[in-house]
Amino acid sequence: MRTRHLRPLLLLLCAAALIGGCATTPTRPAMPPEDVIKAAQQQLTDRCLKRQGLTPPRAGERLAATPADKLESQRIADALFGAGRTELSLTLPTGYSVRAHTDGCLAAAQRTLYGDQRRWFQVSTIANNLKPEAAHRHRSLAWVRARHRTELSDWHSMREQALRRATTQLST
Repeated sequence: MRTRHLRPLLLLLCAAALIGGCATTPTRPAMPPEDVIKAAQQQLTDRCLKRQGLTPPRAGERLAATPADKLESQRIADALFGAGRTELSLTLPTGYSVRAHTDGCLAAAQRTLYGDQRRWFQVSTIANNLKPEAAHRHRSLAWVRARHRTELSDWHSMREQALRRATTQLST
């Protein structure tokens, strides 16, 4: 007798689940996190350049041919990457030095996405050079990663923050 009362309820629930499943729209595959961050950074740098009356460069554009084109290209590069003395510098264990500006549209985009541009510069430079450091020190990659545990932890935290901010940036 109990099953007789449950059967209509079960059928109703199954029908609702089937209809609900059919009624949903398929979702697009999400972009990889790195692509989300790159897209937001591109959007931020483009807006910054446009506010300065400059046309954002695009991959595949031909190089400047005339002196006026070269001057404009230099103005865009200075606005995008910063000009003058580099404010950020890190010498790697391999002996190479990496430098970056704190002015420019790229720096502003990094501050917006990552928060602390100086710390992001440090941790991302270290994270991007783990393999060369391992080769230089004749150590395993695991050994180098353990040595830079704090930087890698900060890199992951800052990247997660950038992903959240990038997602918000792209949805507005």
